[in-house]
Amino acid sequence: MFERFTQSARAVVTGAKDQARELGHPVIGTEHVLLSLLTVDSGAGAVLRQAGVDRDAVRAAVVQHVGDQGDETVVADRDAEDAAALKAIGIDLDAVRAAIEENFGAGALHLPRPAPKKRGIFGKLYSGGGGGHTPFSSRNKKVLELSLREALRLKHKFIAPEHIMLGVIREGRGLAMQILAEQEIDVERLRTDLARSLEAGAVT
Repeated sequence: MFERFTQSARAVVTGAKDQARELGHPVIGTEHVLLSLLTVDSGAGAVLRQAGVDRDAVRAAVVQHVGDQGDETVVADRDAEDAAALKAIGIDLDAVRAAIEENFGAGALHLPRPAPKKRGIFGKLYSGGGGGHTPFSSRNKKVLELSLREALRLKHKFIAPEHIMLGVIREGRGLAMQILAEQEIDVERLRTDLARSLEAGAVT
């Protein structure tokens, strides 16, 4: 299926992975696809912006719903909270760490992540770029499959960013759609404008 993706559609999918990593999220969800669609230069991004979808507002909504695990301050606060909770039940995290490193060497707690296994039609997207394996959520996999169905419905032999956004709309239950609903975006009009963009624009 991935061979049907246009260059800009591939950029959207790989960009979603970058968005998830930037936020420190362990799974690539529909919200990361929406952020990527608003970042990559494409007809779909233009349609979203014309509909009133603002990238900064979407990112803020994602952080509000899911958090920003990539923020070093948030990570440090969470680590401090974890250490305090363990200390409350009699476990001194620093003492445990020191004992392990004394017996097994410095850095013994930092284990390398295994290389990801490439499986299925999305295997190509799991490799590269450092930082290890960031999987697609099952809902997001469904969105990408639906983007193919949208292309077939419109009798297109390619999958463009507009098809991906149409897949997000057709799936209908992801965080991306929840954010669009919160921002009172007219989804039916958005669907029509995406189809119109496909018919009018040069696809790359």
